[in-house]
Formats: sequence, structure tokens, C-alpha cells
Amino acid sequence: MTTATTEAVLVPEKTAVTAKGDGSAVDVSGAGSRVFLVTLAITKIIEQESLDVSIYGSVDGTAWSAKSLAAFRQEFYCGEYPLLLDLTAHPDVKFVRAHWELARWGRGTETPMFEFGVTMKEVPAKILKEAAAEAKALA
Repeated sequence: MTTATTEAVLVPEKTAVTAKGDGSAVDVSGAGSRVFLVTLAITKIIEQESLDVSIYGSVDGTAWSAKSLAAFRQEFYCGEYPLLLDLTAHPDVKFVRAHWELARWGRGTETPMFEFGVTMKEVPAKILKEAAAEAKALA
């Protein structure tokens, strides 16, 4: 992610997977707000399987955090699922990447298959300030 763009792809759209894996590292060091809207878009599945997607951070793009910074809930169906990733408590994180785990049960093939993508969009500081002001007014 560069300062010129506020959007990045963690997993390319319609990526087909049959085993656990990781997306590419994305540089977030140039982001202004350090808060991102991450969207998981599942476009194809087979029945009786689950997908777990989480986001990990790194200082150097090589060594990754032992614990995820954020995680989507476990999903079983096609659709788009949003997640707010707030890196303000992790100022040392300069890179993020998606990690996924698959599970399959029941009849048929034992190999799971999901087709999905994960995108990330920076939430502008102005919107964060407006939301905080609205929340304060409602409190």
C-alpha cells in the first residue's frame, strides 16, 4: 500500500484454494489513519466446509506475529463480509497479510475448496473523527 492509494489486495479476487495458506505481504507504513476496512468476498464453495480468514502483522515483512491482529468470523457461505482492522495500537506493524484455514466434513470429497478474495481500504481520518464525534454525541 502506498501513500498514493488507499486500497490494497490481500488475496486476489476469485482465488481458488484447497488448503491453508497466506496472501502476499502488503505495506501499510504509508497509511495515514492506520484503520482499514477489510472485506472478505467468497464467490464459490462446496457444501459442508468452513473458511477461517485472519490478518497478521509484521515489522519487516518476513517475521509475522504469532497472534492474528484481527479475524473474520468462520464462514460457510458465499457473500461479502466486512471487518474493521485498527492498527493504531500496533505502531510497529508495517506489513499485513491474510492467512486462511479450511475445514471439510460430511460426504463426498475430503478436500475443501473455496474461491474468495480479500481487499483492504483505508478509512480516512476525517471519517474516523466524524464517527467519534457522533458516538460522543449519542453517549
